Amino acid sequence: MMKDGRIRFTLVAALLLCSALPALAQAGATTADIAAYTGPDRAEKLIADAKREGIVTIYTSARVDDMALLGAAFEKKYGVKLRVWRASSENIVQRGVTEARGGRFDADVFETDAGAMEALHRENLLQKLTAPKSADLYAAAILPHGEWTGTRINLFVAAYNTRTVKANELPKSYDDLTDPKWKGRLAIEADDTDWFGTIITQLGEERGLKLFRTIVANNGISVRKGHSLLANLVVSGEVPLALTSYSAAVDQLKKGGAPLEWIAIPPAIARFEGIGVARKSPHPHAAILFYEFLLTEGQKILGSREIITASRSNRPLPAGLSVVFVDAAKMLDENSKWTKYYRNIFTSQAR
Repeated sequence: MMKDGRIRFTLVAALLLCSALPALAQAGATTADIAAYTGPDRAEKLIADAKREGIVTIYTSARVDDMALLGAAFEKKYGVKLRVWRASSENIVQRGVTEARGGRFDADVFETDAGAMEALHRENLLQKLTAPKSADLYAAAILPHGEWTGTRINLFVAAYNTRTVKANELPKSYDDLTDPKWKGRLAIEADDTDWFGTIITQLGEERGLKLFRTIVANNGISVRKGHSLLANLVVSGEVPLALTSYSAAVDQLKKGGAPLEWIAIPPAIARFEGIGVARKSPHPHAAILFYEFLLTEGQKILGSREIITASRSNRPLPAGLSVVFVDAAKMLDENSKWTKYYRNIFTSQAR
C-alpha cells in the first residue's frame, strides 16, 4: 500500500509539473521567443500575457496628441497602458544606446524617423518581427532585416501662404527658385539633411549642389528649427514659401482654416517613421501587441489625423505623385557628408 501510494503521489507530482511547464517557459520567454511563436493560440496568449504585464513604454518623436489618441484606443481595447517618453529622434537613439550600455532596459518600443530606427538596428537594440499580413503596407515600409517597420510617411513639401504667394508664380522645379522674385521669401528647416541628400542624389550631386548654392546666392534662404515652427511662420506670412514642410502639418493647419497650401516640387521626397520592439523589452508581450496594433488599427487613427500612413488602405500617398523614399541606411552612412554640405550651403549663410 505504501509503495502504491508513493507511485500515485509521484504520478500526480509529475502531472502537475508537466502542466506547469508552459507557464514556467512563458515566464522566462525572451522577446525573440515570443516573436517566433506561431501556434494557433498565438493571439489569445499574446493578449492575455500583455494584460498581465499591464504596461508598455514607448520612446517616440510623434506628436503628443497623436500618441494620446493611440494610447487611449490601445488601452480601451486591451487594458494595457501606454507610457510615453517623447523626444527628438537623436535623443531617442542616445538614450536607448546609453541605457543599453549601462545594462538598463526601460524601453519596450521605439517609434521615430527612419534614420534613427536604422541606427537602433545597427546598435543591435531591436527585435526582428514579421509585420501583420493584414496591414497592407507599402513595400518600402518593410525592411529586409525586419527589425523595424514603417508606420507613417513624412512627405516633404513646399508650403506657401496663399495670401502672399500667387498660384501662377509657384515653382515647377527647383531651378525656378533662382529667379530674383524669390529673394527674401524662402525658408528651410535646420536639420533636413536626409531630404537634401536624397534630392541631390536624384538631381546629380554636382548639378544639385551648384543649383542650391545659386538659389542661396541669388535669393537667400532663412533657416528655422522645427517643422511645426516653420509651418506656423508660413501661416503668419513671415515665411511666404517653406521648402521643407510636412504635408500632414500643412493639411492639419489648413483644415483649421489657415491660409496655406502645399506643392511637391519634383523629385518629391518622403521619409518613413518606423516602429521597432526592443530586443530586451521588459514587457515583451505588450510591446509586440502594440507593434501589431499600430500597424493595423492604429493606421486608421493616424489617417484621421491627416497623416499619410504606411498602410495603403488608410491614408495613402496622393494619387499620381511619384515619390522617392529616403534610403535610411545610405543617409546614415553618408550623414557626415550631407550635414557638411547642408551647413555650408544653408546654415552658414544664415548666421
